[in-house]
Amino acid sequence: MKPELTAPAGTLGKLIWAAQYSADAVYFGTDFGSLRAYAGNFTLDDAAKGLDYLHKNGKKGYVTLNIYPFSDEYAKLLDIAGKLADAKADALIVADIGLIFELKKAGIKIPIHISTQANTTSSQTVLAYRQLGAARVNLARELSFEQIKQISKDTQHSGIELEVFIHGAVCFSYSGRCAISDYLTGRKANKGECTHPCRWGYSLVEEKRPDEFFPVFEDQRGQYLFNSKDLSLFEYIEPLAQAGVSSFKIEGRMKSVHYIASVVSLYRQLIDGKKISPQDCLKLLSRVKNRGYSTGFMKGSITPDDYSYEKSQSKSGAVFVGDITDEKVESGSICFVRNKIFAGEKIEVLTPRGDISEITMPNPLKTTEGQLVEFINNPQKIILEQKLPTYSILRRLSG
Repeated sequence: MKPELTAPAGTLGKLIWAAQYSADAVYFGTDFGSLRAYAGNFTLDDAAKGLDYLHKNGKKGYVTLNIYPFSDEYAKLLDIAGKLADAKADALIVADIGLIFELKKAGIKIPIHISTQANTTSSQTVLAYRQLGAARVNLARELSFEQIKQISKDTQHSGIELEVFIHGAVCFSYSGRCAISDYLTGRKANKGECTHPCRWGYSLVEEKRPDEFFPVFEDQRGQYLFNSKDLSLFEYIEPLAQAGVSSFKIEGRMKSVHYIASVVSLYRQLIDGKKISPQDCLKLLSRVKNRGYSTGFMKGSITPDDYSYEKSQSKSGAVFVGDITDEKVESGSICFVRNKIFAGEKIEVLTPRGDISEITMPNPLKTTEGQLVEFINNPQKIILEQKLPTYSILRRLSG
């Protein structure tokens, strides 16, 4: 059986995009308790709508309640969980052991998935969570392939599913446990408020030389000591599937629809058995913002190549300029403009089926209001001559 592909969504709109690009399941958070304070997040009404949309399309919806709560926050979490049960959430993603017990005591019968925040690194812990009633455990990103393979072997008859993050941003420390944000800005990583200070520039100061600042690296390539490259495990899809991993998860509830569409599209094809070379995988993933890619701990240990010394900001090899709406036109398609488009320029198209092609923009461009223009900006719409599938991504390659 093929592993499930689980995609992120920070908003209801992004949930629909993830489903359109063939994710099997989508995970998202509500306004409280989801560890992504700035993701947009879902109201309970939006959560119900999103779950209904997913179920009607044969997909699942998982909701994150993975903060480590204080004593006075459990009642609020249980109230949210009860409403999510009524909305038929397929699972709750939980990190705190106290919340697992409180959910049981309250009689809330939703499958429990153990969050990456729990940092599960052993088969003993996986089996302990199974005893507590968990249906799935997301294994820590700090595990190697061989360790995951052994955990899978040790737990294969227990009935619990294993999940692995295969793509996305990572913390330089154990996932989600970084205290730098809390210390420097007062915003807690374990409350979903991380400001990513690991991406900032740093110097060393010697105690008796308070006014002298020494660069972290003597070779002057940069001062971003903690700046991890993004995780990308496209080379491990088949081995992890053969090892018994049940679900592949993509990070990115705060990312754009361009990111969701592009990344989900690639991993969908790989899971379905399409052979894509590592070079082509990297080329396709370079279309979205990234800090460079790494396989992280999967190979056994972290090396200097897993950190980006030259930069702290992400970059992209393409600009997302538009997408195809579901509006009908006599011939052709309607494009909603996201960034400036120029008449006559060549644009790459990615469809929800994963097909990639190149088209030439009309010259001049024609707006849906009948105007003829040489260029156009967001948030207008233009008529294209080509008949393209709804939700197709249009992007300008930047070399």
